[in-house]
Amino acid sequence: MHRNKIGKFVTAALCVSLWGGVPAVAFASGAFGVTSPSFGDNEIMSKKHGAKGGPRNCDGENVSPALEWSGAHENTKSFAIIVHDSVGAHGLGVTHWVGYGIPGSDTALDEGELSKPAENGNYVGGINRIKKPTYFGPCPDVGDLPHHYEFTLIATDLEPDALAPGMTREELLAALADHALGATSLIGRYARN
Repeated sequence: MHRNKIGKFVTAALCVSLWGGVPAVAFASGAFGVTSPSFGDNEIMSKKHGAKGGPRNCDGENVSPALEWSGAHENTKSFAIIVHDSVGAHGLGVTHWVGYGIPGSDTALDEGELSKPAENGNYVGGINRIKKPTYFGPCPDVGDLPHHYEFTLIATDLEPDALAPGMTREELLAALADHALGATSLIGRYARN
């Protein structure tokens, strides 16, 4: 039990250092969480969630997975989501989706919703690896072990229309430096044989 308490403290401290001062309680309580009915945490994602076509002959359907969340901080006004593969592009990392301005009252995104441009203010599209504001599915090198795609959900105190469209992952993280209230993530794995 003592080891478990230390682990929670270290995890919370690490999250605080990574997110620039986000209160540790947002991470340590375990209340804020994101799941997907499309795949379990650290499970293999369906081929339909992979990228389609392009110069790499990706063999998926480019359908974004459904996401559901609960337990966000009570002062949340909007959410941001980043989908990133840290070992993609031979270790340089690939950002597959950047989205923000998701209303704080929302608790889910439907399957395929991120694969098409935002409608009715349901999110603001940033810029992914291929310079698009929509979801870009996984397409690792053929034969690679499954890559880990981290779906990071960030609760913020910003109004949904506070940030301009077209931000990169790095620009979004910088803009959220003093506005993040907590974060949670889900890992989906994907490989091409």
